[in-house]
Parts: sequence; C-alpha cells; structure tokens
Amino acid sequence: MAGRTGPGRPRDPDLARQRREAILRQAITHFAREGFPKADMGAIAEAAGCAKGTIYNYFKSKRELFRAAVDYVMLGLLAATHSSSATDPIERFGHAIQSFLAYFDAHPEYIELLIQERAEFKDRETPTYLEYRKTHCEQARIAFRSLIDAGRFREVPLDRTFDILSNLLYGTIFNNYFAGRSTSLEQQAADIKDILLRGLLSPKAAAK
Repeated sequence: MAGRTGPGRPRDPDLARQRREAILRQAITHFAREGFPKADMGAIAEAAGCAKGTIYNYFKSKRELFRAAVDYVMLGLLAATHSSSATDPIERFGHAIQSFLAYFDAHPEYIELLIQERAEFKDRETPTYLEYRKTHCEQARIAFRSLIDAGRFREVPLDRTFDILSNLLYGTIFNNYFAGRSTSLEQQAADIKDILLRGLLSPKAAAK
C-alpha cells in the first residue's frame, strides 16, 4: 500500500518531522494548562493524534519532552525576531522588538513554560531562555558594533547593554502576562523603541 512503512524501510523524514512538531505543539498546550508534575503523556498523545508509545520514539521521557517543548518555543522566537527583510539595522532592531512582544502576546502559554522551567528544573544550570539570549546576543553584537562604528550609536558596553535590553523585554512580557497590557502592542513596542533609541533627556540636556 502506498505510504506504508515496513521492516527495513526508512521512515519518511518529512512525516517524522511533522509528527514531532505535532507532539511538541500539543505538549506545550498541555504543560501550560496542567503543569509539568500533572502532565500526562497519554493525554498529549491523544491530542496529537498518535499512540502514547509513539511519543517515546521521539522523546525518552516527559522531562525530555518538556525541555524540547521549551527549545521549540525559543527557536520560534529567534525565527520571529530575525524575520525582517529591512536592510537598515535600526529598522531591523525595531522590528525585532515588536516581533518579540507579539510572539509572546499571541502565545501566552509560551510564557507559562518559561515560568515552569524555572520552578521544575532548578537543576538546569542555565535556563533555556538565557541560553537562547546568549545566542541572540552574539548575532546582535555584530549589528550593534556596526552601528557604533558608523556613528549611529554611541560607544556603549555591549554586554551590559544587552543585559538591560533583555531584562526590559522579558520584564515586559511577564508583566503583560500577569497584569495585562494597558496599551496596544504596537504602541508598547513603539514606546520601548523610543526610550531605547532616544532616551529621556532632551537634546539640550544631553549636550550638557
């Protein structure tokens, strides 16, 4: 029968990738709703349209599935914040800010996973979002350095600058999650960009 796999026949890589992603998407929803301790692999499998045993073909344990789910979230974040086609680095910077906020605004369950990771995986030396922040900073360092060299940004300590920027963005999404947004997402992103790029001081005061 067409499409049927048999002994010795290699697994269709596209089908395997789709199945893995389906499991991860359902796992994210389930973990966010139920919490890691109460999460049930059978329920995740049912939601993903597969047998419970199928999950273990991709993930050895519930713990591994959870970590893969968080990795999936962060890979999606990197893709979203690097999706601009603008050639100007400052335009890409503004796009990344809005994309960051929009990504978590559209998927509040992703924030829940980051919270659970800190609560349930305290043995993990570095949380996933910090690992991915480090990866992102390496890419951003090149862009910031080029803007400094071009005279568009002033000379700033990059590591401290990235720490401040990251704390601001992650603080914003967590505040949005717990307290809700008081303005539109577009306005919130514009305000962050304005403060970051223009500061609070007037040109006259800054000149002093």
